[in-house]
Amino acid sequence: PPPGFHPKSGESSSLLETAISVLQSSYLDSTSQEGFQYSRAILVENDVFQSELKAFAQAKEAEGYSQEELEQTFAFLLFDNEEEAKEVCQTGLRVNSSSISTLGDPAQGVYISKHADCLHPRPWHHGKSGYIVICKLIKGKVRVVSENHTTSYTCPSPGYDCHVAVSREDTPSLPNHCQAFQQSQYYVYEVSDGSAAERPRQICPYIII
Repeated sequence: PPPGFHPKSGESSSLLETAISVLQSSYLDSTSQEGFQYSRAILVENDVFQSELKAFAQAKEAEGYSQEELEQTFAFLLFDNEEEAKEVCQTGLRVNSSSISTLGDPAQGVYISKHADCLHPRPWHHGKSGYIVICKLIKGKVRVVSENHTTSYTCPSPGYDCHVAVSREDTPSLPNHCQAFQQSQYYVYEVSDGSAAERPRQICPYIII
């Protein structure tokens, strides 16, 4: 084949390799390297989300955000079936989609996992399978907040784009899986003129695996 042209099979295997390296570099627990098998990767190409991610970055750059704040990173969502995974890639990650509320009001922002091996409050059991959506994320200005277990939810912080939990490195014992899951979430929001966007532009679905 001419240079730069790769048949489809080669494309999908290199996409799978790309996806696996993203996942493995985002593990919380080093033993996860042996624990997961990935079989198939689907590239998500949603031009709207890609251009909105770019527009978000340009708008924030104009507001004086640093290169570090505008850097693209990866974050992860887990679904039981392919239809749900594909749906979020078509409609985007929208508010009111999370059962977690410890870092901010789920009606005003979205939750997405920082670690590729900690995607659910319960541990992954042997033989379980699922679909992970790898998303590109621009964190923007990040505010560290205390976890709030009450029903008066923490609101998005003016001047910020993302909440993360206070790290609990001072605790002597390892947190249980549910705590680790909640502590390693990004709470991402986009508020303008006092109202929260239904779908924050700074998250862009990238690969389903």
